[in-house]
Parts: sequence; C-alpha cells; structure tokens
Amino acid sequence: MKENDLLERTSNFGVRCLKLLRNLPNTSEFQIIKYQLGKSSTSVGANYEEAQAGSSKADFKNKIRIALKEARESSYWLRVIKAIEERPGEDLNFLVAES
Repeated sequence: MKENDLLERTSNFGVRCLKLLRNLPNTSEFQIIKYQLGKSSTSVGANYEEAQAGSSKADFKNKIRIALKEARESSYWLRVIKAIEERPGEDLNFLVAES
C-alpha cells in the first residue's frame, strides 16, 4: 500500500498553525484571526482524513474540495498575519508555503 503523506502533512499543518497562534498577541484583531485560522487550519486535515473513508467517489471528491477550500482560507489568514506581524518568523513563512 502506498503511503499517503498528505494525511501526515495536513495533520501537522493544523498542529503547527495552532502552535503559531499561541505566540500571537491577545489584541482584538488577532483574536479574530486566531479563531478563524484555528478553525480552518484544523479543518484541512479533518476533512482530508474523512475523505479517506468516503462512502462514494462523489463523497470523497466533496471532502477533498472542502479540505482545499479550508487550506485556501488558512492561506489567507496566514498572509494577513504575515502582513501585520512586525517580525514574521520562519515558521510562518513555512506555513504560508505549505498552505
């Protein structure tokens, strides 16, 4: 059986985003971003995982589409953080590229 590295990558993506969020300031604008990015970044892996047990090809494709949409939303929020952070770190740059 071929190893599916996307299962691990999507899971790691969500975890790394959550860890990044821990280090952001507790200002009102970052509170909004933390909530949105926390939801979308963990949803990528959850939907990809769920797609692996799709009940049909259509179900599989639908879950993959949702995972893609969540990855794009995560990319948006990561780019917003990058734009307003004074010193974006390498982890943030990695997550933007990974999304």
